[in-house]
Amino acid sequence: MRTLNDETFRETVGGGAVLVEFSATWCPPCRMVEPVLDEIDRELAGLDVYKIDTDESPVTARDQKVMSAPTMQLWRDGELVAQIVGARPKSQLLAWLEPHLG
Repeated sequence: MRTLNDETFRETVGGGAVLVEFSATWCPPCRMVEPVLDEIDRELAGLDVYKIDTDESPVTARDQKVMSAPTMQLWRDGELVAQIVGARPKSQLLAWLEPHLG
């Protein structure tokens, strides 16, 4: 999974389908969901998956009103289309993504 920061966030979410996980190194649920997101990144063509550390990129976390980690946001062509908070199993994440990617 690739990493974003305050400087690269806006440009990256501006094109195509992009899933961003807002995480923190001290967050056990974030560490649990990252291997699942890595799998999704490899398996779903047309979706790019990134993570952004809320401690290292507080401006973006604040601007996106992220209050809890992990928070996953799905972007399409620069528009936020869906958000989910909390670690979820792969099946739930895929079910959440499916209506927005089809």
